[in-house]
Amino acid sequence: MKNIFLLILLVILPIAVFAADFSISAGGGGLIGYTFTRYTLAGDDNTGKYVESIQNMDRINYGGFLFFDVTYAEISVLYQAANNKYSESVKYPGNVYLTEDKGIGKEQSFALSVMGKYPLNVSKKIKLFPMIGLEYHFALVQKRQPEGDLMYNREDGELKADRDKDDNPYPLSAWNSLWINVGLGADFYFTGSLFMRGELLFGFRLPTSYEMGALEVVKQEPTNIKDPSMAGLTGTPSLRVSLGYRIKSK
Repeated sequence: MKNIFLLILLVILPIAVFAADFSISAGGGGLIGYTFTRYTLAGDDNTGKYVESIQNMDRINYGGFLFFDVTYAEISVLYQAANNKYSESVKYPGNVYLTEDKGIGKEQSFALSVMGKYPLNVSKKIKLFPMIGLEYHFALVQKRQPEGDLMYNREDGELKADRDKDDNPYPLSAWNSLWINVGLGADFYFTGSLFMRGELLFGFRLPTSYEMGALEVVKQEPTNIKDPSMAGLTGTPSLRVSLGYRIKSK
């Protein structure tokens, strides 16, 4: 967590340079987005065979948020729910599968976001602002339903995929996640104080504790990968629309 707050400070400190000219506003709205995950853990097993552990997921996100804005920074609290489809497999070259799992899932999270922004006046009623910042999600719900089976809570560790190298269930916090967001926002003013805000963002997620734990898990049966490497990407485009009110202008 210390590293997370240090990263947030790196976003906030440059904003202080502009503190002489600021306005304060607040508001709230909704969000929708799509997340894709494509990860591969790979390496040689103890017989010298090349083994791949592959994780794919596609997810639709939706939720709501409240924001507080001080011209060059936006701080938000968010609630997000999501439905996903996933597939996980372990295979040898030639598409020879050792294990394969597919299904659907449900997720919920609470998040904090800190974004730096630089407003540009297009007209008296329209402002554009490029954005960059950090967003940290605290997992609230992680559920999966393999094909032909019942929905279950992943932190219960019912399946081998949800247990760590010591065969213990992962805690729910293993699915907490840190994102780096970049994008573009726009404010459309109805009056001198009331405005609608739209933000189009793209987020890059750092590996979770669950994914880093998988590097240790694949060293054991049935994969026996000696020195696994991880490659891949989790990204999400999202749209946020909100109503805001300018409380103070200087």
